[in-house]
Order: sequence, then C-alpha cells, then structure tokens
Amino acid sequence: MKEPRSIIKRALITEKGAKLREEHNSYTFQVSPEANKIEIREAIHAIFKVDVEEVRTINVEGKFKRMGRTAGRRSAWKKAIVTLKQGQTIDLFDQI
Repeated sequence: MKEPRSIIKRALITEKGAKLREEHNSYTFQVSPEANKIEIREAIHAIFKVDVEEVRTINVEGKFKRMGRTAGRRSAWKKAIVTLKQGQTIDLFDQI
C-alpha cells in the first residue's frame, strides 16, 4: 500500500466544500491522480481516524491560460469528496 500522506495531497477549503460539510458531512481533498477510491478511503482512515461511508472522485482538467502573448496550461488534478459516517467529523476543517 502507498503511504497515506502521498495519496492525500491537501484539504480543499471552498464555499462549496463548506456547504457540503454542513449538509452532507462530506469533505473535499486534492488527491494523487493515480489513487483509487479504496486507497483514498484507507488513507483518510489512517490519517484522521474516522470511518468513511462513501468516496466520490473527480478528474479536474487543467485550464488553458494566457498571460499577454504567452500561452500555457494548468496541470490536471484529482479531487475526492469523502462522506463520513453520521456523527463523525475531521477536526482540521472545524478550526477554520
């Protein structure tokens, strides 16, 4: 198994994520593009010591951007929306 910290890159703090936390007890993370749902579930359990009910993943395509005459592309990345079992929270998000 991969190292849990190499699977979970960072927590995503957004307004949409805050709404998901309040209404559905779901948390969003940027994860490794090679990680699958089972690895993400196990990594969240290992890092935060919570029980995961559901994992949904989204591949976010990189955007085409311009700066004057210079054109480039942002990197593509993977997002995971993790739903926890009823009554459990991740303290990292509660401090914000």
